[in-house]
Amino acid sequence: MSALVLDGKALAKKTEEELTTRVAALKEKSGGQTPILATILVGGDPASATYVKMKGNACTRIGMDSLKVELPEETTTEELLAKVQELNENPNVHGILLQHPVPAQIDERACFDAIALEKDVDGVTCLGFGRMSMGEEAYGCATPKGIMRLLEAYDIDIAGKHAVVVGRSPILGKPMAMMLLGANATVTICHSRTQNLEEHIRQADILVGAVGKPEFIKADWIKDGAVVVDAGYHPGGVGDIELAPLKDRVAAYTPVPGGVGPMTINTLIYQSVDSGEQKIG
Repeated sequence: MSALVLDGKALAKKTEEELTTRVAALKEKSGGQTPILATILVGGDPASATYVKMKGNACTRIGMDSLKVELPEETTTEELLAKVQELNENPNVHGILLQHPVPAQIDERACFDAIALEKDVDGVTCLGFGRMSMGEEAYGCATPKGIMRLLEAYDIDIAGKHAVVVGRSPILGKPMAMMLLGANATVTICHSRTQNLEEHIRQADILVGAVGKPEFIKADWIKDGAVVVDAGYHPGGVGDIELAPLKDRVAAYTPVPGGVGPMTINTLIYQSVDSGEQKIG
């Protein structure tokens, strides 16, 4: 059988067209106001600067505004907290993104958690994670939420299935597991130190690779007919899963690149528009 390709790039493009219409309608209704995403970049890390630029470009494509905040490498925790608070209090800002990682002298978790819940469109606060885990209203962490949107768009049945998540990071593995649980999957969380990892993976109806190591998960560990989601991206265009041998024997898979990656920024923008509609509308 030929596997279904879960095309995140195509879904992100389709979603951007829908968001463009929503932003235009909001603009007309409010006399020119659009949702605004504030992006905070601390220091000069080139990869982080590129990611922030990509997020700003995504805002521009759908007609909404972004507010770029750039702070020097030597910024302190207190200075960053003050900037976050200023954006929290700005009624024209509807979403706040603090680009990870920040310089080592900054308490990143304290600064993430300072973001107001209603502006946490990247889903990085402890409060947002807790509410999402409890089934309460909150914006989901962008990558796992993007994966859930991708599975939903392709009508992948989750309820009752055994989902195995390999990875336990606070912004990917853990929220991914909670979202799948919330969608009525039976969830196993594994990681690089799990004993008999191969045996756990063999049982997966839905497998999410989020361990951060190139092709760490081998194709022959994965059963025929599984749904395979690769959330990794490494030099050479490979993910966390050995995908090439799977394309004719799994039910569906996310390509690398072009699967999960485009859905991360798309979900951030999607949730920013949602926040803007609630405030402006």
